[in-house]
Amino acid sequence: MKNINLIGYSGHAFVVCDIFLSNGIKPNGYFEKEQKTNNPYDLPYLGSEQDKASDQVLQNCNYFVAIGENVLRKQITQQIISKVKIEPINAIHTNTSLSSTALLGNGVMVSGNCIINACANIGDGVICNTQSVIEHECQIGAFSHIAPGAVLCGNVKIGVCTFIGANAVIKQGVVIGDNVTIGAGAVILKNVPSNSTVVGNPQKNIH
Repeated sequence: MKNINLIGYSGHAFVVCDIFLSNGIKPNGYFEKEQKTNNPYDLPYLGSEQDKASDQVLQNCNYFVAIGENVLRKQITQQIISKVKIEPINAIHTNTSLSSTALLGNGVMVSGNCIINACANIGDGVICNTQSVIEHECQIGAFSHIAPGAVLCGNVKIGVCTFIGANAVIKQGVVIGDNVTIGAGAVILKNVPSNSTVVGNPQKNIH
């Protein structure tokens, strides 16, 4: 798996570059709306993934959608799959504890020092960021983001396009809906409905 191109090239993509480099692989280049002046990994600019000319390139390579914002990552991923009929690959850091019984979808990012324990189920396009802990039998819906240091205790269920903030703690068995934002450092002890914003310890719904 040497032929990898990135979709997106900014802060989140730089983390993804490091993940691939930890596996001894340097991405070939990146697709973006426009060429970036900040290019710390010296990657060639390949044009926009929206251009017709990009389809042939993407059909003949592995690709990863390196976009941090959940809804945009979902939109771009679905657009590319509909055009080229190929799913994105996963980006998994070598310094990760990943149970052999965990299930990962496509286009998943697992960053350094992340722990994913037994029978966890990680949906397509999920970001499991640095030092996050996803305990046994957790389920994370597609295109959600578990931020650095967040802890999901056993049997937690997370909906689609949900953001769990840095160092948040989710009590075992809690169910969190779709399109939810959990603030940094929040402690979540009870279920959270879809389209909510929750902060604090104890948790407080602010939307």
